[in-house]
Amino acid sequence: MESSAIAALRCSVCAAGVTLDGRTLRCARGHAFDLAKQGYVNLLHARVPAGTADTTEMVAARAEFLAAGHYAPLADAIADAVPSGDGLVVDAGAGTGYYLAAVLDRAPGATGLALDVSAVALRRAAKAHPAITAAVWNLWEPWPVADDSAAVLLNVFAPRNGAEFARVLRPGGTLVVASPGPGHLAELADLGLLGIGAGKEQRLDESLSEWFVAADRRQVRLPLTLDPGAVRAVVRMGPAGHHLHRDGRAERLAAVSSAVEVTAEFTVSVYTAKEKP
Repeated sequence: MESSAIAALRCSVCAAGVTLDGRTLRCARGHAFDLAKQGYVNLLHARVPAGTADTTEMVAARAEFLAAGHYAPLADAIADAVPSGDGLVVDAGAGTGYYLAAVLDRAPGATGLALDVSAVALRRAAKAHPAITAAVWNLWEPWPVADDSAAVLLNVFAPRNGAEFARVLRPGGTLVVASPGPGHLAELADLGLLGIGAGKEQRLDESLSEWFVAADRRQVRLPLTLDPGAVRAVVRMGPAGHHLHRDGRAERLAAVSSAVEVTAEFTVSVYTAKEKP
């Protein structure tokens, strides 16, 4: 675990700072959190409700799909949006750490902190890049991360807790949000992928306007030819992976036997933190 990331972490019981003692994070009040053998730490105190965290199958599908390079241009666009420099990059909803690793590859002096509610995903995130520290946490709860500790905050297809974004991001820091565009994988709608409603960008800006100013926005559009294995992976790796048992979706997915032409569409939005009162 990186020392600068540990310095930013806080005890999830009492909010005191923590130090690494062997393979255990400890605070001065005696609360302790053991590192898993895969390198991440679980700071949660309660079980995650069913259908909330990515499952082993979903994470395996995502790792397979991303390793094939289908979304590499999106990773590049996210890395392009991050200002150069050192400091802590917090990825809120990091999943397997794929996008955070791409950012850190461009910034050798930076450190990454991956937060996600899925311990299964963070097993991979902890190994995705040497500069990543991974911690299991529910993003809707107050984060066990110090005020003003992050230079950059990433949010890629994950829950957006604007108040915690603003608290953790230092004044003048950068928030990068990646979200699916209106036509994203529309060709696979009959396999359970949800459509993206109109006006999403405006709703995103409004939801963050209390704390952030929109600074830049770029579109990423990727025509893809997906073989049957990639089609199954892209469907299983997202929220649809929780619902394949419904309406014959699993059967339709299993029946895909030839390549499918699809279009992946993304919006990468960049925000600057407002001055804090």
